[in-house]
Amino acid sequence: MEMDSLDFFNSPPVKTVRFGGSVADTLRKYKKGDSSDYELLKHQLADPEIKDAQIISWLQEFRSCVTQLTKDHEQLIYTILRLPWVGRSHAVVEEYMTFLSNLVSAQTVYLCSCLKMVVSHFTPKRLTICEGGVDISDSDDEDENLPRNFDRCHQALQLITKYVPATSRFLMPIVQENFPFIQKSSRTLECYVHNILRVTVYIPSIRRDVLEMIFEKMLKLDVNASRSHIEEAEENAVQSQKAEEPAEEGLFDMDEDVAADQPPGSTAMAHPVAERLDTLMAVMMSYIRDICLINGSLHVERTKELYKDLLNVFDKLILPTHASCHVQYTIFYLCSFRLALAEAFLDHLWKILQSPSQPAVLRQAAAGYLGSFLARAKFVPVPTVRACLDLLLSWIHRYIDSQDNSGRQACCDISLHGPFYSACQAVFYTLIFRHRAMLEGNMKKGLEYLQSLNLERVVMCQLNPLKVCLPSVSNMFAAITRKYQVVFCYTIIERNNRHMLPVVRSSAGGDCVTTNTNPLDSFFPFDPYLLKRSSQLIEPLYQVWEEPADMELLPGKTAQQGSGEDEDDFLCGETPQADGIVGMTPSSYDSNLRSPSSVGSPPFSFQKPF
Repeated sequence: MEMDSLDFFNSPPVKTVRFGGSVADTLRKYKKGDSSDYELLKHQLADPEIKDAQIISWLQEFRSCVTQLTKDHEQLIYTILRLPWVGRSHAVVEEYMTFLSNLVSAQTVYLCSCLKMVVSHFTPKRLTICEGGVDISDSDDEDENLPRNFDRCHQALQLITKYVPATSRFLMPIVQENFPFIQKSSRTLECYVHNILRVTVYIPSIRRDVLEMIFEKMLKLDVNASRSHIEEAEENAVQSQKAEEPAEEGLFDMDEDVAADQPPGSTAMAHPVAERLDTLMAVMMSYIRDICLINGSLHVERTKELYKDLLNVFDKLILPTHASCHVQYTIFYLCSFRLALAEAFLDHLWKILQSPSQPAVLRQAAAGYLGSFLARAKFVPVPTVRACLDLLLSWIHRYIDSQDNSGRQACCDISLHGPFYSACQAVFYTLIFRHRAMLEGNMKKGLEYLQSLNLERVVMCQLNPLKVCLPSVSNMFAAITRKYQVVFCYTIIERNNRHMLPVVRSSAGGDCVTTNTNPLDSFFPFDPYLLKRSSQLIEPLYQVWEEPADMELLPGKTAQQGSGEDEDDFLCGETPQADGIVGMTPSSYDSNLRSPSSVGSPPFSFQKPF
């Protein structure tokens, strides 16, 4: 044999160094009670220094006797499933996938174990590095091969599904069980959610369950990152950054102009929970976009199916969650793709609001979503806004009729009329944001339309909605309607402020209570979006609050009550935050007019000492 004919560097030796007999012989010996070679085989398979050629050789042998690998050999199979195949050469990956296909076909008892193994690769591995005798755990998520490795996992899962069509029934519990704790890093959560969403593309039967699982986790993050906490964290981060700036001035004066032109710094959120939520919101909205849009064009059927699944999640999880700030923007984003989607969502909310069979708390939440969506969604045109206002006002007037015809004295009792008051607030809030668009182009026709709504009757009725709506909403609505001489509210507002707030029925019976909370729990679900990365998809669709410069709100309004440069709303912190109760006396009239940075969510209380 000539030495020149051997390409030493490019031709690895066919044989590999291994101990013990063939796999078939080892299994035969094990069956007879001799486990020495069997244990040696497991030990060699678990060797972290195992070579590609060794893996391939063994996998080929295992395939040839796959029918013998019954439940008795589960420890051996578990060792094979722990082989580091994902990051290996293409030849190893091909051989391993073939082995998986053969194994699940011949021994379905191992299906769940194979699925668990694949799903375990959906997050970056953690490496333990020893530095100075101390073990330091670090994430391996900087691995440049991570996308390729994830692709291989999905190829393996698709192969398993091909050979075992019932895979989907067993996969969902495994996906649920392996979901990382929400305290894990943003990167770990991002990879896992991205991968399980990717699974739904080729196993669509589990999509609804997967979406429910993801949204449940996201809502846990959302309610633990209130607006006030996010804003406080961002403010503290800005202050810390300023404090850390070099005290020496003049050293780098030449670079000052350059630095001033630099874009803002990191898009990372200062609040750690908000950072995780922001990452998941970006993943979810990317998924929605990629499912619905193909080369920039809307795929109607796929979009409709996804809308149904998201609406199911909305009804089951999002609508009943009062303190959420951001998760609901997923359906806001989806509805922006086509007007028919937005109208279908509005119709769905409307049906919940006017349905007596629904719990009052959900009807009130639906009203909050209706008003907030109509006010904030730029993609909802004026004709749709008018159609919704017509529905709402028609229902409100019928409600007033029913009270007038009941023969009983109507009283301002929120526990009895909560959906009515929430519907009224939705109307007022919508008109505050959309009245300009409704009057543009043809002022005369626009004013005729506003007059046709008969808002004066709503304001003047015995149920007195201005008394229970959020004071900033009532005050701004009063200012706008006075400007256009549609209805005059100030006399009623002033009278309401001189009297006690509405009665709330006591659980012990009777109408007399010593304090009064705000049972409307005023909730504007599409308040300003605070998450930095995912906001890039929301900002173009979002109607920010623009302070009417030419409007005198109330006598006595001072300059300090005007809008700040970065402020969005006129509700100046008046809606409550999830983390506290804000006391407010009914007579604190002017304090309700300041322009806020946000509109919050959960309950706060009006309290009046007796």
